[in-house]
Amino acid sequence: MIIWIASYPKSGNTWVRSFLIAYYFCKKGVFDIDNLNIIPDYPNKQFFKEEVKEGEIHKHWEESQKKILEEKKVKFLKTHNSLIKAFGNDFTQPKYSLGVVHIIRDPRNIITSVKNHMDFKDYDQALKFMQKDNAILNDYKHLKNYAKTMIINSWRINYQSWISNNYFRRFTIKYEDMVDKPNQVFRDMVVFINTICRLNVGVDEEKLNNAIESTNFSNLQNMENQGKFSENVYSLHDNKKIKFFYQGPKNNWKKNLDKNMIEKMNEYYKNDLIKFGYEV
Repeated sequence: MIIWIASYPKSGNTWVRSFLIAYYFCKKGVFDIDNLNIIPDYPNKQFFKEEVKEGEIHKHWEESQKKILEEKKVKFLKTHNSLIKAFGNDFTQPKYSLGVVHIIRDPRNIITSVKNHMDFKDYDQALKFMQKDNAILNDYKHLKNYAKTMIINSWRINYQSWISNNYFRRFTIKYEDMVDKPNQVFRDMVVFINTICRLNVGVDEEKLNNAIESTNFSNLQNMENQGKFSENVYSLHDNKKIKFFYQGPKNNWKKNLDKNMIEKMNEYYKNDLIKFGYEV
């Protein structure tokens, strides 16, 4: 069955993915980036027998997850897809999904990373994308297939789709808590994973500490600078790689956004910000 690592883009999904790889799949919990594909992106062409046509990714969800179920193993998958139904097809179903680690991040910080990652010309364009109800991500220009198409919807629809799920176990965390209290958050995450996997073991303190340290933002950024990270997207303007690990914990909306954009986002996301305890 599947354990999802789910979030809207640029919310800390790759950080969580790296930590889980380090803790569960690397010697003594020390992250080895060569093991990154142990937790692959979903959807992805490796899961599909047939070529995925434009606009038809939803037709392939169930068949690919049924094959995972038949393997009778727990499999982690990273996704930015919303937990939705598209043209009568569920993104996933309880029979395929054991649980989800769901990450939330302040949208006023996400916007700077989205602007960089999506190569938008300004913040207004990035905000328009974050508010787009039917937003879709793919990188057909470089991948030459639509198998990595993700229906992410808007930031609000995306997070609401996952937290409203009552069909399988969910562990929701805030990116900001991962930064401020990593030992507590990642320890709780390990307990959650062990519980839903029915692993009768405690938390390995050495592995926990090594996994937290070896996957902190600075170390991941250094790996990218050394050319070890292979999942960058490319600019549509000049075809150059866009930096993936951009600002991380230093991303501060109070410094990055002008007064007008702060007011605009505070008004639009007021109820969401209050819901998650963010400053308004």
